[in-house]
Amino acid sequence: MKLGILGGSFNPVHLGHLYLADKALCALKLDRVVFIPAYRSPFKIEENAAEPCMENDRLDMLAAAIAGDSRFAVDSCEIKRQGVSYTIDTLHDVIARYMPKGKPSLIIGDDLAADFPKWHKYEEILQLADIVIARRMNSAAVKYPFPHTLIENEVMNISSRDLRLKIGANDEKGDNAWRSLVPAGSRTIIEDRQLYGCLNGKLPGSQNVITQTTIQRIENAVREALTTERFLHSRNTALHASDLCRRFGLDPAAGYLAGIAHDLAKQLDNKQLLKIIKAEGIAISAIEKDKPNLLHGKAAAVLLRDQFCIHNKEVLDAVAYHTSGSEEMGPLAKVIYIADKTESTRNIEPALRKMCSPSSHETLDTILYAVLEKTINKLKARELDLSEDTLMLLNKIKEREN
Repeated sequence: MKLGILGGSFNPVHLGHLYLADKALCALKLDRVVFIPAYRSPFKIEENAAEPCMENDRLDMLAAAIAGDSRFAVDSCEIKRQGVSYTIDTLHDVIARYMPKGKPSLIIGDDLAADFPKWHKYEEILQLADIVIARRMNSAAVKYPFPHTLIENEVMNISSRDLRLKIGANDEKGDNAWRSLVPAGSRTIIEDRQLYGCLNGKLPGSQNVITQTTIQRIENAVREALTTERFLHSRNTALHASDLCRRFGLDPAAGYLAGIAHDLAKQLDNKQLLKIIKAEGIAISAIEKDKPNLLHGKAAAVLLRDQFCIHNKEVLDAVAYHTSGSEEMGPLAKVIYIADKTESTRNIEPALRKMCSPSSHETLDTILYAVLEKTINKLKARELDLSEDTLMLLNKIKEREN
């Protein structure tokens, strides 16, 4: 195996790191590049870290950044070794364990290359590894007094130190442009763990049960379970639900989660749906017996609980009730029912869409009543049977509105 080694603080890892690794891998025809986060760099004093020690956070962010890409690996040898991270020690360790074909390629930026002769036992490093220099700065060509290979790469003006500063400062300003500079998986870890001063709408030290990591995991599962068209509907429902939650003072994360998961069981056949519902001891109505597909909301709630450990009752009820509605619906369930029927790709009347817009002053129940009425009229026009739950909910909302 032709091996590349890319070390650094990765505090946090960013797109510039991934770009350099990818460029080196392709230019040198490497089989794999190993990211090795330093425990303590002999050249840097880390500032503005979220906590005094965040080795596990840096490892987790790296692992999330390269998830599913077999060309890359993360090795924690320097963190396990602790102390000052000397490259010579790492090379001996990596070569012994990975047994690469030929010398491994040690990838360094041109911002560090000028001082390479000052590195600890640099002459021994030259015997063990091929030095590969990538551009990190817009600098003129430099001649280095040691054997090396230059790779041609664009300069991405991103640094971990600047990102740390941006994350804390921009979160206070509401400017979240830093998120586009960090791999998606790493970004969710920063947000969930409130690293580098990132609050993401939460109070300092708060623990939001519905984390971005959880949402991302469930969204990936939904994408795998559904057709592309059905998944896009689910995501549009999630976005619409999140917006409605902000409008009505509910948790946007809960709205997005319920919206993305509401059709999780949509592709299951009737036999599978009935098996899930019967196992739960849930009563099945006459119309559900005739059309088991109507059970997909209740089945999705069971899967969300059992497969993804979601026990938020408001979320589970919202998913379960989105097909026929229920007199027991809380505010979040009402939001999901509305969002499912009025998301952006649905062909609905302009007046109804206007009611759902952020500028509207209509109450949640008023919007729900309008959506229910349109849904019932549509079913009647197609001479389809109506669920008793839907009719009872409509009457309850109508009485309340009057």
